[in-house]
Amino acid sequence: MSESLALVQTVDFFAPIVDDPYLFGQVAAANALSDVYAMGGEPLTALNIVGWPSGRIPLEILGQILRGAQDKVHEAGAVTVGGHTIIDDEVKFGLSVTGRVDPRRMLTNATAVAGDRLVLTKAVGTGLLATAEKQGSLDPAHAHALHEGMRALNALASRVAVELGARCATDVTGFGVLGHAGNISRASGVTLRILASALPVLPGARDAFAAGIRTGGAERNHDHLEPLVEWGDTSAVDRALLLDPQTSGGLLVALPASALAEYLSRVPGAVEVGDVLPAGPLGLVVS
Repeated sequence: MSESLALVQTVDFFAPIVDDPYLFGQVAAANALSDVYAMGGEPLTALNIVGWPSGRIPLEILGQILRGAQDKVHEAGAVTVGGHTIIDDEVKFGLSVTGRVDPRRMLTNATAVAGDRLVLTKAVGTGLLATAEKQGSLDPAHAHALHEGMRALNALASRVAVELGARCATDVTGFGVLGHAGNISRASGVTLRILASALPVLPGARDAFAAGIRTGGAERNHDHLEPLVEWGDTSAVDRALLLDPQTSGGLLVALPASALAEYLSRVPGAVEVGDVLPAGPLGLVVS
């Protein structure tokens, strides 16, 4: 294999987060593909992973899930080459994805340096909104924005980061913005400063929190991160959004300051949310 080409592999699957089976397939596929994009890679092939309650749910529903995933894989320029199904008590679906990357330009979470700017490429709040939707209290317009965000690929955000010389990125999923920022902090030996007021937020997410919507994932993230974060004067809702577990979230990219303006101009929805500082007493500072 050429020294300028390496394989990257990932796997991710979960229970349905939305009721529509085609949409669920798309969201699950986008979520799994995101791990390859977080490394600056190009997806090549995907394998379906299915847990199915045999005899309880019509197989036509599974067909719709698989079709949604296949359409998203094709959108990524990859192909679905098979997979594996087991009998399970509840529906589970996801993908194992193989991609390729130039190892000299690969994105990792261990290469942030002081002076880099932090950019988030999708709005947060999927945990709060998905919970509200399951409870039947989500406005249809807010549900539409949630669905569109979760099934959007991180392909452009990844490609532009590589083209502009970024070396550090992670996708934001179940650990929330702060949890994944903490992974960068530890791996890179730096402190990440997040500006809570700059965080892009899905419409309706703040309202959902105000209405009493909470998630177990956010509570677990809080318990883990509480001793590791200098919170500053941060409101309860801003803390909740920083801890909110994301499904198929955006990329958190550490960019050289010189590349920031061009990145923001080329990646729709990307927002500067902080910067990288030298290592300090705590790895995360929220202001």
